[in-house]
Amino acid sequence: MSISTRDNKPSAAEATGIPASQPEARSRNHWLSLGVCLFLALAVWAVFGQTLHYEFVNYDDRMNLYENPAVGRGLSLAGVVWAFSHVGDREWYPLTWISRMVDVQFYGLNAGGHHSTNVLLHTATVILLFLVLRRMTGRVWPAAFVAAVFAIHPLRVESVAWVTERKDVLSGFFFMLTLWAYGRYVAVRSLKSTAHSPQSAVRGQEAPSASTLRASILHPSSWRYYALALLFFTLGVLAKTMVVTLPFVLLLLDYWPLGRLRLKPQASSLKAFSSLLVEKLPFFAIAAAGCLATLLSQPGTQELTHSLTLPWRIGNALMAYADYLGRMVYPVGLAVGYAPPPAHLPAGRVSVSLLVLALISVGAWVGRRKRPYLLVGWLWYLGMLVPVIDMMQSGINARADRFTYLPQIGLYIMAAWGAADLCRGWRQGRTVLVGAAAAILAALLAGSYVQTRHWKDSTSLWARAAACTPTNQTAHNNLGILLAGQGKLDEALDHLERAVQLKPDYAKAYYNLGTVLAKQRKLPEAIPQFERAVQLNPGYVQAHMTLASALTAQGKLNEAVQHLQQALSLAQAQNNPALAEAIRNQLKMYQPVSPQPQTP
Repeated sequence: MSISTRDNKPSAAEATGIPASQPEARSRNHWLSLGVCLFLALAVWAVFGQTLHYEFVNYDDRMNLYENPAVGRGLSLAGVVWAFSHVGDREWYPLTWISRMVDVQFYGLNAGGHHSTNVLLHTATVILLFLVLRRMTGRVWPAAFVAAVFAIHPLRVESVAWVTERKDVLSGFFFMLTLWAYGRYVAVRSLKSTAHSPQSAVRGQEAPSASTLRASILHPSSWRYYALALLFFTLGVLAKTMVVTLPFVLLLLDYWPLGRLRLKPQASSLKAFSSLLVEKLPFFAIAAAGCLATLLSQPGTQELTHSLTLPWRIGNALMAYADYLGRMVYPVGLAVGYAPPPAHLPAGRVSVSLLVLALISVGAWVGRRKRPYLLVGWLWYLGMLVPVIDMMQSGINARADRFTYLPQIGLYIMAAWGAADLCRGWRQGRTVLVGAAAAILAALLAGSYVQTRHWKDSTSLWARAAACTPTNQTAHNNLGILLAGQGKLDEALDHLERAVQLKPDYAKAYYNLGTVLAKQRKLPEAIPQFERAVQLNPGYVQAHMTLASALTAQGKLNEAVQHLQQALSLAQAQNNPALAEAIRNQLKMYQPVSPQPQTP
């Protein structure tokens, strides 16, 4: 079944995803959809099922999971209070913390159990995406292709295979539930309005009036779905605030495929848009609260904010949009933790990025009448990336595959419906489409399977990152730590020296470099590295303590005591009594023995 592009509005039957045909046709559609859901689930588990045998990785899993006391105690009332009052990674996501506690309650610290939750959530999100698109558009195969590409694209690996990135799959699940509830709300509203005005329903040309919208919201059936949509959206924001762009997506869906909005400079169109905007006010209020919570969780970044000029932000945003677009088409060389953007952006890349984005934008706008999905898909992609595109943040976000989890769905919609339209009317069109879709999905499945294998342990993860992104200082630093722990000191030294070359103000890399040199019994070379670490980060307690030990070994006791005293002050300021007590015990070794009075 296809959608009429004449007025961009599906019929009531199409809006509910039920073909207006005989019961046999409905039954066929039901079994077809069930088969698609089964295929999607099998595809997800074929790629990500291997993670059930993987370990935690030393990329935030330690502080977020297996060494986090609040999470390690499992689910409790105190843990829930902590989740709502705690900020992690300069972001507030209490529902994600609670989901980790629930996992610990069931699986303990068995990494396979935590991985299985991620895979289950991604599977549910994929199936919901298919069902939502099928119901809203009445088209099974384009919806199935979009969901399949979303399910197994290599860019999904970081979001699903990394236990810490529960934020993506959990917020994505509630994002899809919000779309489902909103679609049901619109369907009920449409059925109620057509019951009162069947002629306008047949024409499909009447824009919703403010009174109609108010009446539909107040209708018991509509109200329930509307309230559910608000609830699911709130839960999504509590899982990851990046979904605050969802109200914008709802307005796009009002245009296509729901057909509630028309882009015409007419009084009726402007009035309809105003009414739809008012309808979304509660969603925008929730989004604003999520944005405020995120801003309040990022203290001490104002200085960095002012150092990022507007031209730099615009150029970096253009490059980021183009980079993510390129990785979707050619997902090769993917890794965790790409290098941050340079201080001086290459003018050539910025210009090419601007040209590519401008051409696509113009094409989507020009083709909006006959192919409205192009404009919707493109604006979906551009709008959903705004929270991580460095235009308004207080800091710099290096590129990350996980940022594309929900935004690239818009691009998949453009590709799926565009290909279907291009091949329509061509005798061999269906054969070509099926063959091309099968080849694309097979290639994506193979690529994702291989990419997922790099997440089996920390060494594989960072070795891959260092190989794919040689200028990634974080990858070299983390790989150096791992190799040092395995006794491969010379290899570790190479990577740590590379890390400090790439980032001369990288305090942790200097500390790790000094540690490896100390293990090689090269204290004269190690001490300057520790000193550089505390110079760059005066609050680095562990560096002060290790430097004191190295100075003691060289007989420089006075300097050692000074660093221990600084470490003690820092530990007390950080409200870490256990660490403070350990430092006091270490200081006792340096106290001179008081002379005792002698008996005559």
